[in-house]
Order: sequence, then structure tokens, then C-alpha cells
Amino acid sequence: MSYTIVSMPISSSKYSKKCPYSMKPQYITVHNTANDASARNEVAYMRRNNTSTSYHVAVDNKEVVIAAPFNRNCFHAGDGRNGTGNRKTIGIEICYSKSGGSRFDAAEDNAARYIASLLKAYGWGINRVKRHYDWSRKYCPHRTMDRGWTRFLNMVRSYMGLPAASIPSGGEGTASVGKVAIDKRWGPDTTRASQKVLGTYIDGIVSKQSKRAKKYLPNVSTASWKFVNNPGRGSNMVRALQKLVGASVDGKCGPATVSALQKFLKNKGYYSGAIDSKMGPGTVGGWQKYINSRL
Repeated sequence: MSYTIVSMPISSSKYSKKCPYSMKPQYITVHNTANDASARNEVAYMRRNNTSTSYHVAVDNKEVVIAAPFNRNCFHAGDGRNGTGNRKTIGIEICYSKSGGSRFDAAEDNAARYIASLLKAYGWGINRVKRHYDWSRKYCPHRTMDRGWTRFLNMVRSYMGLPAASIPSGGEGTASVGKVAIDKRWGPDTTRASQKVLGTYIDGIVSKQSKRAKKYLPNVSTASWKFVNNPGRGSNMVRALQKLVGASVDGKCGPATVSALQKFLKNKGYYSGAIDSKMGPGTVGGWQKYINSRL
């Protein structure tokens, strides 16, 4: 795989909105676009709109399209006007991440190649490569993280001629995850243990859950579960949970998912309460017992 570098610069007339500050970059921030547009189309849309949202580079399966000079900041990291992500990092969008497939595979590979070239040019190490998530806890780059962040960094390492980092057999970040207390409250520790058991990315966060579903989830902690008005594709961990318990798979935990979980736990002998579609203390405690049995 290879790419062509294309320049499609933001008009200087929009610098005051999209890239107002001079910048000496210190990091590279990786994003997934969450749609299926090409790099040129991504940049064309960003250039012509009047929002402050901006980034430096978009990468697809054929091209690396440069939109902003690296000596000016862009607003892409969600950490505020003066945040490190927005003020000191080069923002790179990887295209075709909504549907994935071969085009995304090629775009991700091109991004790894290009990031490796930037690290070499700046004399930086792999520790300079960050996720959008690292600055503002937004689950982005979502598809790249779903597939494994260390896996992606190992792609970058390979193009730098560096050895790969090891990935624990149970998945990324699993080494420090152990059994949880049966406290009947679903917080970050229960989420991390659940992610390990379910084989998804481990960060202690259940992302993008509907605010309308909160009433069905009384014993989950907002330190771990993130509720939004528009949950979109929901959580990868919830999708894995839904597959396990036989619920419809949409990434969003609602009454149907909780009901399926309760039936699953009852069949396993970890829950004896009513099938009431509410994630109460008995349901959470039963799930904690189940995941402990798998750790």
C-alpha cells in the first residue's frame, strides 16, 4: 500500500476561526472520521464550513491530504481553546471508518506509514502518538481502538523499523484487570473486568449510551457509563455483551438488553430476581459474580 500527498489548504481568511494560533507541535493526535467520505471530500467539507472544527491531515486508502500547516493549531481534540490537544498536536483523520472494510484497512495502513514518517522527521518516539480519547475521553479513534490501539501503534513501529510491543493474550490493557468486589454497583472496575471478559478495548468506560435509557440502569455509575442525547453506534462493549446474552446488537443498553442479561444470569445461576428489565443491585451483583468466574 502507498499514498500520494495532496495539498488542499484552508483559506487564510478562515485562520481566525479554524487555526488562529501559531504552534510548535509536540504530539500527533489520531482520529477516525466516523463516516465514509474520501480524504479530499473530508477536507473540502471542513474548508468550506464556518465552524471552528479543524484538523491538519486526512488520510484515505490512496491519499494523504494536508489541510493546515503544522505551525498553526487546529481544533480537533475536544479539550478546549487552550488544551494541549488543540494547541500542541497535529490532528490526523483516518477515513472510511464508519463501514470499515478494505478501504479503511488501507487508510489505516497509510496513516501508520505517514505517522511513522512524521515521527522520524521530528525525531520523536512512539509516545508522541495520542488518541482523541487521551485529551477529552471521547471514544475516538473508535474503529482503530475497537481493533486495538497497541495493534495500531505496532503498525507505526513497524514502519519506523522498531520492534512491536507485546499485547496480552486476553486483549489490550488486561494485565492489571482482576476480579471485582461484589458491591452491586457497576463502576469503572466492573467495566474494565467486563471488557476483559468480553474481549473489547479496556478503558473502564461504557461509551455513548442514551440518556433515555438511564431509568433502566439505576445501579450503574456515571463515572463509567457515559450518557448522551445521540448515542449513535453506542458502545463496542455493549455490542459484545448483547451478543453474549442473545439480545439485539446495536451497542445501546436498554430494557431489552437488561432483560436478556437477567435471563442469561438466571440460567447460569447468578441471578434469582424478577425479569424486570432494570439493572438493579441484584442484576449488577449477578453480573459481577459471572465475570469473576471468567477471570
